[in-house]
Amino acid sequence: MKNREEDIEVNLTGEETPGSEASKSRWFKRIRKGITTSTADKKETPEGLWTKCPSCNHICTSSELKENLFICSKCNFHHRIGSDEYFDILFDQAEFKELFDNIKSKDVLNFTDLKNYQKRLDEIHAKTDLKDSMRVAVGKINGEEMVVACMDFEFIGGSLGSVMGEKFSRAVDYCIKHHLPYLVISKSGGARMMESAFSLMQLAKTSGKLSQLSDAKLPFISMLTDPTFGGISASFGMLGDINIAEPGALIGFAGPRVIKETIKKDLPAGFQRSEFLLEHGFLDFIVDRKELKNKLSEVAYLFRN
Repeated sequence: MKNREEDIEVNLTGEETPGSEASKSRWFKRIRKGITTSTADKKETPEGLWTKCPSCNHICTSSELKENLFICSKCNFHHRIGSDEYFDILFDQAEFKELFDNIKSKDVLNFTDLKNYQKRLDEIHAKTDLKDSMRVAVGKINGEEMVVACMDFEFIGGSLGSVMGEKFSRAVDYCIKHHLPYLVISKSGGARMMESAFSLMQLAKTSGKLSQLSDAKLPFISMLTDPTFGGISASFGMLGDINIAEPGALIGFAGPRVIKETIKKDLPAGFQRSEFLLEHGFLDFIVDRKELKNKLSEVAYLFRN
């Protein structure tokens, strides 16, 4: 028979209390040798330890996903990642120099929707340490030096504002000065409505700067990732000397739901996915993230020679 001390509670004086309220709640508590522990004492699993694939629901540890370059090992779904991850993947030994990181967005229109725009910016700056929705860096990719501009979707949906337009333009100037190819990794919902006309003017500004890059006979590689929409696809996103995309990326101007509601018709299977765009001539090729570094260095080498 089990020791009776293991089956009943004790009070603070060490006396048995078989009729107490605590004794009645033994069904809901685990008791070991007079020490009562409730479910509140259980250790919780650390947040962020596990990741579930949104495509096939495969579960793996976050560390395993990172080792696989944030690609699902079961269905090859490419998870959304930001500039930090892309820079680590692309640049040799993850070494690069960030450019124009002193530029920050500012609310010049005193715009307010659900909240004040400046307050929204301050909250995002505090939460993410990002200055804006695009970061620009220069480094070597398999020995080929390249300027890489990458968007961060967590900063107001990677939206195109005056700061992104300015960074994009300065990056073009840097490429021309140092005679380097230019890669832009797009991940955006489109123009930033909080900056109104200032945002829309960036479509013309960035497209115009690309003409200067073309005159200098330097390549512009546009890489479209999930999602790329609105003002990005309507401007520089589709103006690459080579337009490439990741597998399964959603790319377009208006979203498929909006289009379906407008035309009142069912859309083709895979509509606006990168495979659909490749089939209809909008892309030059689709590249798996594991092959991205080698493919980019190969393209840079071919343009250089």
